Amino acid sequence: MSILKPFKGYRPKVELVDKIASRPYDVLNSEEAREEVKGNTHSFLHVTKPEVDLPLDVDVHDEVVYNKAKENLQKLISEGVFFQDDKPCFYVYAQTMNGRRQYGLVGASGVTDYMDGVIKKHELTRPDKEEDRMNHVRYTSFNAEPVFFAFPDHACINNIITEAVKIDPVYDFIADDGVGHHFWIINDESIVEEIEKIFELEIPAVYVADGHHRTAAAALVGNERKKNNSKHTGKEEYNFFLSVNFPASQLSIIDYNRVVKDLNGMSAADFINKLESAFVVEEMGLNIYKPKDLHNFGMFLEGKWYSLTAKEGTFNNDDPIAVLDVTILTNQVLDPLLNIKDLRRSTRIDFVGGIRGLAELEKRVNSGEMKVAFALYPVSMQQLMDIADSGNIMPPKTTWFEPKLRSGLVLHSLDN
Repeated sequence: MSILKPFKGYRPKVELVDKIASRPYDVLNSEEAREEVKGNTHSFLHVTKPEVDLPLDVDVHDEVVYNKAKENLQKLISEGVFFQDDKPCFYVYAQTMNGRRQYGLVGASGVTDYMDGVIKKHELTRPDKEEDRMNHVRYTSFNAEPVFFAFPDHACINNIITEAVKIDPVYDFIADDGVGHHFWIINDESIVEEIEKIFELEIPAVYVADGHHRTAAAALVGNERKKNNSKHTGKEEYNFFLSVNFPASQLSIIDYNRVVKDLNGMSAADFINKLESAFVVEEMGLNIYKPKDLHNFGMFLEGKWYSLTAKEGTFNNDDPIAVLDVTILTNQVLDPLLNIKDLRRSTRIDFVGGIRGLAELEKRVNSGEMKVAFALYPVSMQQLMDIADSGNIMPPKTTWFEPKLRSGLVLHSLDN
């Protein structure tokens, strides 16, 4: 079963929270981060992307960057911008986007759960990205950004959250992207104990929704500390890391689409003709076509939208990976027709998160930068969990979660 512990969170002053809360480190590059922190000395990007306070030519993996993260975080704490709660708590973090609200339970997940496979993954991680986030944790001795987990719905947890949010939130603001962020504290000892026991006895697994590299980094640093501590007991704070855990039914995965630079030497007519062996191809005209269901794709080519519906026999319903639309597109189009063999390394393909809308696909093609675009129907949370349960890994760029968690609402110290 799962570990979820309360902890003494470090939190920002209420009057500064909207200035502090920032987008996650991995959704903007250094140049964008420098622009975003202009005029805002409190932005948490000074901690998560500390190169913003260093010369432009600094290597973002240089130790000077990680030392700057430590310096900036310690300054926020020493100046009282962040303070520590006086007893272990759970927290509720809710987000509102497009009129829809999701409620996550904030706690400290177990390093041993990651090592033992109780925390289930669906993506591969890259060692260089792991090492970057590990260094951030090593130098600061904090989990500065939460990871985004899902867990199977549980009625008692849902009831606890429902009761907790009946009072006014301690933080309540709308970010510049229009997403609302709301935050409550659960510090009643009997309720804290009940939450801990429910996870320990009744939640068999949790699933990484977003933040595979942060999860790996937090767990690996915790494991390092365990190995280096001859007096290790298992109760030290480094045995746990910051997570926001959402009931799976509340989460929505949005589409993750593809654009390709060329047709591998074919004319548009030849390409469409070849598609017809695996798909029912229907011309839809000038208006954007959004896929209606699984195994139905939108395609934008030479100013027109098409509907592509995979024919029976082109995928295997009994294989949780083969049945995914990203796999069907790869096996029937990208690989055999367009000669794109490695989605991770090919420079002829790019990926567009559905948050940008399908008009972004039109824009990329109409500009001449790309030749063809494919719109995909999003995978479901059930598909994600089935794949993670089976021990399989999803193909690259399959899931896109929105809204993203803001960083800086609560921090977890590895030391106390």
